[in-house]
Order: sequence, then C-alpha cells, then structure tokens
Amino acid sequence: MSQSYESPLPVAIDELWERRAELSPDDTEARGAIVGAVDLLDTGKARVAFVDPASGGVVVDERAKRAILLSFRVLGMVRSQVGDFHHNDRIPLKTSLEGVRVVPGAIARWGSYLAPGVVLMPSYTNIGAYVDSGTMVDTWATVGSCAQIGRNVHLSGGVGIGGVLEPPNAVPVIVEDEALIGSRSMIVEGARVGTGAVVGAGTILSASIPVIDVTTGEEISRGHVPDWCVAVGGTRPKEFPGGTFGLPCVLVLKRLEPGQRHDKAELNDVLRQHGLNA
Repeated sequence: MSQSYESPLPVAIDELWERRAELSPDDTEARGAIVGAVDLLDTGKARVAFVDPASGGVVVDERAKRAILLSFRVLGMVRSQVGDFHHNDRIPLKTSLEGVRVVPGAIARWGSYLAPGVVLMPSYTNIGAYVDSGTMVDTWATVGSCAQIGRNVHLSGGVGIGGVLEPPNAVPVIVEDEALIGSRSMIVEGARVGTGAVVGAGTILSASIPVIDVTTGEEISRGHVPDWCVAVGGTRPKEFPGGTFGLPCVLVLKRLEPGQRHDKAELNDVLRQHGLNA
C-alpha cells in the first residue's frame, strides 16, 4: 500500500498473515479478527483500492487483500439454502443490501460493498468488490474479486470485470465514475477505465494491451482507457517469422467533452463514422 495511506483495518491482520499456514477454522480469536476486518469491506468502511484524487494513481490496501485471503483459511464450509437453491461454501452471501435493488438471480458475496442506488440484474459480485452508487450491473455481468466500480457506471450485459487477490501487490481493475462498458467486454488484469469513458461492445482490455489514438496513431497507454472518450477493440499488425498477424489493441475513436452524457444515438454515429456497426 502507499506509504502515506493508513489502512482502517487492524494491524493484527498483518500479524496473522505472517503465520497464515498455521491458521484453521478452530482458531476462534483469529477468525474473529479476520471476520471483523472483512465486515469493514462489506459495509464500505474500508476498501481494497481507490484512485488518489491528488496524484491520480491507484492506492491498494494490501491489508484488505490479506484479510480476504485469510478468511478462506479460518471459515469452514457451510451449507445454506436460498429458496430452492442449495449452497456449500466458506464465504456466505451478502446480507447488507440497504437501498440496493437486487433482481432475482443476482448474487453478491459477503465482503463486497454495494452502495445505495446500485442495481443488480441477474449477475455476480465477488468478495472485495466495491460498487458505488447509481451503478447498474446488468444481466450476466460479473464483478470480480476486489474490482472497484465507480458511481453511475453501466456494466452492460455479459461484461466481465476481472478479479485479483494474488499476487499481493497486484492492482485490481478500476472502472471510474460515469463510465459505460459495452456488452460482452472484458476488463481484466488490473486494467483501468477512466471517468466518463465509453468502451464499445466486445472490447478486451488488459494491463498489457496498448490503447491507441486513431487520430494521431500515438500509443496513449497500456491498459488504461483515458477519461471522456469512446474506445473500441481493434487489432494492429505485427510481423512474425510465420507471417503478419493482428495483435489486439484498444482504439480511441473520439474525445468527449467532460460531463458529456452518453447519448446512444450519438455514440452510434461515432461508430458508424468509423465503419463499425452500432
């Protein structure tokens, strides 16, 4: 974690991490400390990562990830039932859902935070994830472990937001406020989508994939779609001994005005101008 960041989780988590190989569900004192730490994640009083408004960088609370990993050591397998559905797992389902709309078929695990105003269609949200207010997790979308989703985000149908718990220093996926992620897109391996960005359907973005401005041909970044732009998946040619092949990239088609609303008709026009289907 950042040297200037003081984790709200107890230092005891670090001590337990050092002797994690010895822990089991029989260690009641350790289990109490670990459950208390994950409860802070569940209620949003702590989080695995966030964007530092001063530097614009991502701050990761390693202690929070350790608490999650430790929970798998000290929680035993428990059978549970929701309606006709039977479960057998170490991590229970989330129960604190005040102000959250949860459509039947949606699953959220304990240790994930869902802010008031979140809408979960039939979808899956894993432990350690943080989903801020006004965001919709649409049908069959997944929010992976420790992923951080901002305010008023739309994760469209079938979107896959990757998770990360190990290695300990790995940065989670970050989707910032007001972003729109198109259907069946995959945002994985610590990739980041900036504020107000629109990511077209079927785009694959990982930490190593180049993001290119089509106007200049400049490679803007690796794995980071900038704020307020329209981006889609693409390929760029690369020579190999066996021939020329297309490697994946993400193309920035247009820069948006900060605060510009995501008008579907306007976005479709942007795609058509570049020979893409709406």
